[in-house]
Amino acid sequence: MKDVEKELMQKDSVRETAQQNMRKATSLSKQSILLMHQKKYKKARKTIENAKEIISKLQDSEKENPDIIHSGMFSAALQEYAEANIFAALIQEARFITPEEIIVPSVDYVLGLADVIGEYRRLVLDTLREGNVEKGETCLQTMDEIYIELMAMDEAYMLVPGLRRKCDVARRIIETTRGDITQEVRRKSLENYLKQFEKTQRKTRQPRKG
Repeated sequence: MKDVEKELMQKDSVRETAQQNMRKATSLSKQSILLMHQKKYKKARKTIENAKEIISKLQDSEKENPDIIHSGMFSAALQEYAEANIFAALIQEARFITPEEIIVPSVDYVLGLADVIGEYRRLVLDTLREGNVEKGETCLQTMDEIYIELMAMDEAYMLVPGLRRKCDVARRIIETTRGDITQEVRRKSLENYLKQFEKTQRKTRQPRKG
């Protein structure tokens, strides 16, 4: 019985260490996304690399501890990691990074991709505050593109738990964002009209020479 107890204690220790690493990887991925919103791209990339090191070690220990690695917590860490990598590649390289490039299972990649839509809404709101409507419209196009790709995977709804719910949330986010951009476009149009009207009025009020 002592041998059994020792083995169980060792396994519990391994589980605790693994879970700490999973939480750390999740935290680092979230930090990198925040840094990208702050336009601190170099620091964001370094943070993602730190998360990659932790995830790689966890994946290496999969054969010895499959029950620990294949847990909901590790899947959540992979989704956050995938989201950070996808977001970084879209912002800095204007391309979609693949699951193979970041060594993430397709299920976690797809769920991470769905969450990128929420990050793009935040990006749109930042660009609108800066007065850059055109960039906001470009971001909205990317959001639409991601959503269309997700909706095209009909069978994935049966294979990826939680995807339908995330797509429903994504649809609402996109429609709200579209409304925000439309309102800003109208506001700027009215602002430009009023400026032109005021300019015309000043010209008509100027006294004629002679």
